[in-house]
Amino acid sequence: MAKFHYLIGIAAFALAGCQDQGGKSSDAADGGARDQIRVVGSSTVYPFTTAVAEQFPRKFGSFKAPIVESTGTGAGIKQFCAGVGAKFPDIVNASRQIKKSELDGCTKNGVTEMVELQIGIDGIALGESKAGANMGLTEEDVYKALAANPYGKPNTAKTWKDVNPALPATAIKVFGPPPTSGTRDAFAELILEKGCDANPEMKTLKSSDKDKHKEVCTKVREDGAYVESGENDNLIVQKLVANPDAIGIFGYSFLEENLDKVRGVKLQGVEPTYDTIASYTYPGARPLYIYVKSAHLKAIPGLKEFVGEYASAWNPDGYLKRRGLISAPDDIRAKNLDIATKLTPMDPATVK
Repeated sequence: MAKFHYLIGIAAFALAGCQDQGGKSSDAADGGARDQIRVVGSSTVYPFTTAVAEQFPRKFGSFKAPIVESTGTGAGIKQFCAGVGAKFPDIVNASRQIKKSELDGCTKNGVTEMVELQIGIDGIALGESKAGANMGLTEEDVYKALAANPYGKPNTAKTWKDVNPALPATAIKVFGPPPTSGTRDAFAELILEKGCDANPEMKTLKSSDKDKHKEVCTKVREDGAYVESGENDNLIVQKLVANPDAIGIFGYSFLEENLDKVRGVKLQGVEPTYDTIASYTYPGARPLYIYVKSAHLKAIPGLKEFVGEYASAWNPDGYLKRRGLISAPDDIRAKNLDIATKLTPMDPATVK
């Protein structure tokens, strides 16, 4: 317990010196130094961070279990980047890499250093009820069905058959994440854009007018065909069970957990599975991240130890695999273990 009280003392001293945007002590604004790690962000990464948070106090009895909130990647990064001090989160879960515009916001608010860790791989799975049509789709099918203005023209498709004569004449209804979600961002980049760029004119547009290209290729229709379903991927699974003709978009781990109710939809002829995502054969494969605020590493009790616990859990034989995390390749894991051990700050130049 002496060590615990000593660390609390360090936290009180270090965070008392942290200033928020208005120049007031963040510590004072939050009613005192924090002795508990706080994590916000991605609903996809949430189950993995929660698993580490559950194990953490069992291995490190002198520290409290972290508080983990599912806010979505975009909203979580906004909170994380709002400042340094006790009232701001220590870690943000992210189902995509932080954007340059977000990093600039961090810097503006005094969050000048952070540790970026790729914790593993996930797939943006398309799923349907086991009572569904068992469709196979291409990236272009998905784009034509969901884009607000496919190839620059208003979307008039009502059924999947309107999109592709080989598909069933069932109404297009897709349950998916909101714009604040990293899953939505990755879906736009990995699937919608590729479907859009199947058209030669769109490839040309990308070179001549990048902003127009992004709007045409990634803006989703708002006429009811795409239904925003919040940051709760389990809710999307429930909606698929109740709507057998619908399709859902969510992280692979939620598909794996519910294979008794739903199945994956093949994309480009590839089914979303552990192996196809791990090998990046499945088109929707993507890396997952956590970001740790460097200024909090000495101030928040147990934060360094928590990072170390996370790094020990993401191996192929680690307990996060049982939660559905797909381990990154050996070289990526080795690189990120080194970062986690040394707590090396991210190079801002690597952010797009």
